[in-house]
Amino acid sequence: MKEELLKLLKEQEAFRFGKFTLSSGKQSDFYVDCRKVTLHPQGARLIAGLVLEKIKGLKADAVGGLTLGADPITSSVVVLGGLPGFIVRKKAKEHGTKQRIEGLLQPGWRVVIVEDVATTGASALEAIEAAEAAGAEVVKVISVVDREEGAAEALKNYSFDPIFKKSELINS
Repeated sequence: MKEELLKLLKEQEAFRFGKFTLSSGKQSDFYVDCRKVTLHPQGARLIAGLVLEKIKGLKADAVGGLTLGADPITSSVVVLGGLPGFIVRKKAKEHGTKQRIEGLLQPGWRVVIVEDVATTGASALEAIEAAEAAGAEVVKVISVVDREEGAAEALKNYSFDPIFKKSELINS
């Protein structure tokens, strides 16, 4: 599955070289646009399959992450794996129920945090903080790509398990 996903990342031109500004504000000569694959039918199936492989035996109760990168990954895992899902908003709604977390998440649940690209780990940490504040236990953090720019160190207190590392993409 991983080889098929790598091929699709290349076919969909999901990673490119050039000059880019990342969401962290950092400048980079490498960009990964995982939405070209997380929103692709085959990519969604492959990513969900790989996530489900990585969490086999964990007895996870739900999967989710910070919007927008985690949304299609969460949805794919929900459909293929039968796990409930949740989405963490960047900030709580200012209307209606004023929730920060949408979907299904209960106190005491064991959860997996997913994201498309991990750079500094800030997005995953934001999702972790919200899930833990809701009473959940984070049992694993999975990204499609780890840019190898600090996320592993930032997430050292969690089981961080990327599908790909930047070095694998560049050297493939």
